Amino acid sequence: MNMSVVCRDLGVIDYNDTWERMKDFTQTRSKADADEIWLLEHPALFTQGQAGKEEHLLAPGDIPVVQVDRGGQVTYHGPGQLVAYVMVDLKRLGIGVRDLVSVLENAVVNTLQENQITAYPKPDAPGVYVNEQKIASLGLRVRRGCSFHGLALNVDMDLTPFNRINPCGYQGLQMVDMKRLNSIVSLSDTKRQLANQLAEQLGYSYPAIQQGWN
Repeated sequence: MNMSVVCRDLGVIDYNDTWERMKDFTQTRSKADADEIWLLEHPALFTQGQAGKEEHLLAPGDIPVVQVDRGGQVTYHGPGQLVAYVMVDLKRLGIGVRDLVSVLENAVVNTLQENQITAYPKPDAPGVYVNEQKIASLGLRVRRGCSFHGLALNVDMDLTPFNRINPCGYQGLQMVDMKRLNSIVSLSDTKRQLANQLAEQLGYSYPAIQQGWN
């Protein structure tokens, strides 16, 4: 594939602003525009997917809840969680949504393997798991044959807000992060590893990570 992928490191950034930018990018992109991967963290919030049920919000309290247009149920975002939004032209890549889910899951599994953490996806419950605890969540939307939203990988974060919800709609599902499994994990290293794994799974060469929107 001749075209490269653009990878942006956006730091800690507001959810709603990022969501609007994702939608705008997807709505206005042309066939000639490169695919993009955005790597970032969000301030604390819960996001409720299109099929989200109120019963899975147990006690959100002072953490905002945002209704969004991705698939899936409710999840938590917060500092120390690495979010990767994947804006790719599925038609151009010749893949479907199920293929993209596998790309995201495999990229996470390989990133964790680089950090001596053995993980796996589940066919009936999208995401990535370690010893039956969930370490990464997925949620996608496709418009005009292009994807947006993506995945959230728990790296080094406060996991207690997950107790206020049924994560991804599963009662009693336990969450875990990388730091609890390997104490020398760092967010900056994981960011580079995940960017490289996503690019490789999509058929691109390893990207140079740009800072910000420019």
